This record gives sequence, structure tokens and C-alpha cells, in this order.
Amino acid sequence: MPGDAPSSVRLRRLRRTPLLRDITAETRLSARELILPIFVRPGRGAPEKIPSLPGVERRSVDDAVRLAVAAADGGVGAVLFFGLARRKDPEGSEAAADDGPVARAVRGTKSARPDAIVATDVCLCAYTSHGHCGLLRDGQVDNDATLPLLARMAVTHARAGADLVAPSAMMDHQVAAIRSGLDREGFPNTAILAYAAKYASAFYGPFRDAADSAPAVGDRRGYQIDPRNARDALREIALDIEEGADIAMVKPALPYLDVLARARARFDVPLAAYQVSGEYAMIKAAAAQGWVDEPAIVRESLGAIRRAGADLIVTYYAREFASWERGAA
Repeated sequence: MPGDAPSSVRLRRLRRTPLLRDITAETRLSARELILPIFVRPGRGAPEKIPSLPGVERRSVDDAVRLAVAAADGGVGAVLFFGLARRKDPEGSEAAADDGPVARAVRGTKSARPDAIVATDVCLCAYTSHGHCGLLRDGQVDNDATLPLLARMAVTHARAGADLVAPSAMMDHQVAAIRSGLDREGFPNTAILAYAAKYASAFYGPFRDAADSAPAVGDRRGYQIDPRNARDALREIALDIEEGADIAMVKPALPYLDVLARARARFDVPLAAYQVSGEYAMIKAAAAQGWVDEPAIVRESLGAIRRAGADLIVTYYAREFASWERGAA
């Protein structure tokens, strides 16, 4: 027999049948670990298709609430609302509006399904006319001037009923500012899901189409993490946890599984990862050509993210995965 392994060792024994493979699987994945992103726009009318994100739409508040409730009914763990502004200006004035699309969608979802877990994105990029995640001063993002507005935005969402607020602006000390604002305004139980390790990635293109949030000038490399760096990301995660983050997120997911695995080995807090728009769009495009088995490749890619250490995964595939899961039951 080749090699030094004793003849009694046969690793194939536990791979022979689906049941054996299932009961001995190291990594478990269910719809409960998934978070569905939902784009909420002002106004009424039918959902608006997003060509670069097949199957994803910009929805009115009422439609967004219906989708959120349907996702919860279907077994998806949580939803994450992203807002679009009615009017943009340099200060992102609408970001903290009590009557904005996100706050209204949160209230509607919690009214219709009080036990649904609702998260909200906290960032200025969809609300500023320049498209940056913070306020601009002399052509540069003013980190410290941005923090109070992010805190007000988070408080608005908490007041509407959000379970989690998810700051994604990558401003230094944004978690501390938001935690302080939430506690001061009487929301000590609102959790923070921090986009702690958010990279300056080329995988965000379809999202920027969906949220109309591409920078009008410059780019975001000055405040998002350089894709060449991993230690930098671990420092960001450590700082966010120190400032009060309850969950830390790595974004994007698949290109940064090494960062996710290193974070899992170092930190004990729950970790999330975002299977971003570019990852989703590539799978959709290949599936549309018949080049890949869509359910199989989605299960494999989401499983890889879980295996690397994510407790939660933000993915546009959340509802489809839940449907496939129900079909297999």
C-alpha cells in the first residue's frame, strides 16, 4: 500500500452517502445566519430594476417592508436597509431624517413583524451630492466633523426600532461616537454591527449603481483599507471592538477570507462578512450563461465564508438560499 498510512485508515468511509457527509460536516450553514440587503427609495410605484444586480430592486417603503417581512417569514435571519435620498446636498442633510425612507421602513417592518431583526446602514455616501462617506472640507473628508451626523443618523434608526445599526463610513472613532449617541439618547440596547474592515475594493460597482453613491470627485482610498493590507484590517477591528462594536464585519468576503480567518483566530466577538454586489453579480452572470450550477456555487461560496469564521453573512442571495433550503427539507 503506498505511503505510510495504516491500511485501517480510509477517509472515504464518511463520504460515501449524503447522510454520512451531512452528519460529519464541519461547517453548518442555514438561512438564519444570512442578512438580506434591501434598497429603500423615496416615493411610491413599482420596484426599480438594477441592471448590474439581477434580481435586486430599489423599493418604495411599502415594498421594502413587504420584502423584509417575507424574508423573515421565509427564515432569513435579518434584513439590512440602505436608504436613497430624496434630495442630496454637500452635508448629507437627509441622512438623519425621521421621515426618511430607512426610518419609515424600519417602523413599518417592526409594526408588521415585531420579532424581525432589522439592521440599518449608517453612512453618508447615498445622501451627499459629492458621494463621499463623510463631509468634505477643502476637498478632503473631514473625519471629526462627520462623526456627529453619523451618530444622529444611528439614533434616528434606533428610535424607529432598529435592532442593529451598521456604520460603514470608515471614519476613525465612528463606533465610539455612535455608541455614545445611542446611550445618551436612551438606546443602550441597540447593537452596533461595525463595518470594521472595509476595503477600498473594485467589487462594489453594482452597489454604487443601486444606491447612486459613486463619488463625484476623487475616491475612497483615503479612508477605506488598502487591499494589499491585512494587519491594518486587524487593527481596525480591534479599535472598533474597543469602542463598543458588538459585531465586526469584513467586507468584501471572498477576496478577504484570509483576513476573516485571522480575525476569527484573534477576536471572540461575533463576526460578519459581506458577500458584496460584485461577488453576487459575477455568479448571476455566469449562471445566466449556463456556465455554473447557481445553487451549488452559492452554497459553496457562502460555505467558504462560514468556514473562514463568519457567524453572519450579508448576501443578496439570502432569500434564494432560504427557498432552496426549504425545498431540500
